[in-house]
Amino acid sequence: MQDVQPRFGYADLTVMPDDGRRYEIHGGELVVVPVPALRHQFAAMEIFAVLDGYRRRSGGLAVAAPFDVVFDEHDVVQPDVVFFRAARLRLLGPDGPARAAPDLVVEVLSPASAHSDRGRKMGIFARHAVPEYWIVDPIGQWIEVHVPNRNARDVQDAESAWRLAQVAAPGDTVRSAALPGLAFDAARIFALPQLGGAR
Repeated sequence: MQDVQPRFGYADLTVMPDDGRRYEIHGGELVVVPVPALRHQFAAMEIFAVLDGYRRRSGGLAVAAPFDVVFDEHDVVQPDVVFFRAARLRLLGPDGPARAAPDLVVEVLSPASAHSDRGRKMGIFARHAVPEYWIVDPIGQWIEVHVPNRNARDVQDAESAWRLAQVAAPGDTVRSAALPGLAFDAARIFALPQLGGAR
């Protein structure tokens, strides 16, 4: 008889001692979120600034990690940036995690997270009907805008569940499919100040 691996849930996460790490739960599996590099953090901060500017014009709420999005007991993630439209803010409480799908999820790639961001997490976002997903590559300097593939037969298959709507590089205008009127030059996200080398 095969042993069944117990599934990890959000209730388990809430009683874990704080060890300084960030965790997510992918399909009942506890996952350590790697510490990002400066280039990653800069891109995430610029994306947040763009979305916060949109909030000031159009309402809604932009939230940067760390912030739990609890899709269900066994799918809990901390995307780099999420956005909720104004009409859906009633689904959020001020003192807990989000328990509703954001209108936009943004993940900034790092070498340690790229496989997950393009695989399991992409599948989680599809299963829970996220309307738009951006993948940002701060090294290659491009932004992919993904929208649900209405013709997909199986949302369990991360790749077929999404349709690539746009790939934007510096000089291109990124346009959101889910947030009306949101547009910006991709170059802004990658304009890291001149820094010295590692010491």
